[in-house]
Amino acid sequence: MRTPPQPFSSARRHCLALAGALALPPFVPHARAADVPRFALGVASGQPRAHSVVLWTRLMGADLPAQVPVRWELSRNESFGDIAARGTETALQAEAHSVHAEAAALEPGRWYWYRFEALGQRSAVGRTRTAPAPDATEGMRFALASCQRYDHGHYAAWRHVAQSDLDLVLFVGDYIYEYMSLPTALRLHSGGTVRTLDEYRARYAQYKSDPALQAAHAALPWLTVWDDHEVDNDYAGLQGQALQPDFAARRAAAYRAYWEHMPFPKAIRPNGADMRIHGRTDWGALARIHALDDRQYRDPQACPREGRGGSNTVRLRDCPELLDPKRSLLGAAQERWLADGWDLQRHWNLVAQQTLMARFNWNSSDPTAWTDGWDGYAASRERLLGTVAERKVPGVVVFGGDVHAHYVADLKRDFDDPRSPVVATEICGTSIASRGAAQERVTEALRHNPHLHYGRSDRRGYVSCRLDAQMLQADLMAVDDATRPDSPVQVAARFVVDARHPGARPV
Repeated sequence: MRTPPQPFSSARRHCLALAGALALPPFVPHARAADVPRFALGVASGQPRAHSVVLWTRLMGADLPAQVPVRWELSRNESFGDIAARGTETALQAEAHSVHAEAAALEPGRWYWYRFEALGQRSAVGRTRTAPAPDATEGMRFALASCQRYDHGHYAAWRHVAQSDLDLVLFVGDYIYEYMSLPTALRLHSGGTVRTLDEYRARYAQYKSDPALQAAHAALPWLTVWDDHEVDNDYAGLQGQALQPDFAARRAAAYRAYWEHMPFPKAIRPNGADMRIHGRTDWGALARIHALDDRQYRDPQACPREGRGGSNTVRLRDCPELLDPKRSLLGAAQERWLADGWDLQRHWNLVAQQTLMARFNWNSSDPTAWTDGWDGYAASRERLLGTVAERKVPGVVVFGGDVHAHYVADLKRDFDDPRSPVVATEICGTSIASRGAAQERVTEALRHNPHLHYGRSDRRGYVSCRLDAQMLQADLMAVDDATRPDSPVQVAARFVVDARHPGARPV
C-alpha cells in the first residue's frame, strides 16, 4: 500500500534544507574539521521501480585508497528510526570511487530517505521513492528538464524543482557540456574541451558541485538519458563532429564517466564504447515510460558541411538522401524494441527522448530540414508514428529537449497533409541554462508550422507535469533571470492533454 505523500509544505521544507545542507556535507561526530569533504558531490537516486531504487554518490579527495568500503542505509522516515534496507558497497578508484547501491525488496509507492557513510564522514540525506504497484492508479507528478550548460547560467530552475511537490525528474540530455568556456562566460568551465576519461570526470564533478543541482538530485529520483554534449556536439554513432579518427576511444571515456556519475545500476556499466540506456519504467497502472537513445545507434546526418560530420540546415530539394527510407535515428533494433513495447492497457505511453520530434520548417515555400533532429530522419519518425496510429496506442506523449525552447505540438503521420489526423502529442522543454535562439526567428517559424501551438526560446526553465487517468497538465516553467541563482520561476504557459484524444490545448 502506498504511504500518503508528504504535504507540500513539509516536502518544501525538506528540500529547502537540502539546498543549504548540500553546499557542504555534514560530518559525523568523530570527523576532524580539517578532513577533506568526501561527499562533496552530494547524493542521488534513480531508476525507481515498484520494489527497488538505485542510490548514488561519489567519494572525493586526492588521497583516497584504491578501495573504500561505503555503508548506506535507507529508512522509512527522515530520522532513520525505521530502516528498510542497508548494505556496504566498495568504491573503487577504477570507477572514480562512485557508488551505485541497489536497494531492493522495498514497498511500492512510498517515500524513503537514504544516506552514506565512509572514512568517518556521513553524506547529506537524500529523499527518494519507489514506483507504484502494478495495479495502482495513483497519479504522477514530474519535471521534464535538459541542457544545463554551466557556463551559460545559474540553476534557479533546479532550485525550484527541489522545492516543488513532484515524484520524479525526467532528464533528457546534455547533463554536461564538453566545450571550453569563453573568457566572458558567466561562470567558467574548468579546463579546456574534454576528451579523456579524467577530463570528463572533472567536468561532471564541476557540474555536480552546484548546490541547486545537488538539491534536485537529493529531493527526487531521476530517470536520465543522454544527448550529444555528454560526448561531443552532434556526434552520430561512432562518428564525431570533426570526423576524429580516435572517436571510439573518446566515446568510451565519455560513456564510462556518464555511468560513474548517474544513478544507474551496475548491470548497465558500459562495455567500452557501448552502453545501453534505453529502457522502460512502469508507473502503476497509469503510465509506461519509454526512455530512448537517439545518439548511439543513429545513422550519420545527411548532407553535412564539407569535411565535417554533424548537423546542417538544408533545403529538402538539395538533399535527396533525407528521403532514404532506411535511415534511422534510433537504429533498427531500438525501433523494433519500441514498436514491440507499446502498452495498450495503461492510460498513457510517455516517450522520454532527446529532441523536438515535430517537423520544424523555417520556410514553407522552400522547405528546410535540420539534419541532426527528427527532420533529418523523417522515415524513422513516420515508422514510429505510423505504428502508434495503426495499433491505436493510448495516450502517447513525446517529451524532448535539446533545442533550448519550450514547444508544444501535435504529432501527425503526414505533416504535409492538413487532414492527416493527430496521433500523439509533444511537449518539448526549454533548457535549464543553455541559451536559445532569437525569439524573433522562432515567432516567424511558427507561421510555417501550424502543428506547433507554442514556441518560446527566450526563457530558461523546465516543464512541470501532472498526470492522472484522464488528463496530463503541463506547466511550462520560465526563469525570470538565468544569471541569478535565486531568480524567481513563473508559469509561462499551461497546456492539457486528454488521455482519449491526442493533441494539446492551452488553459
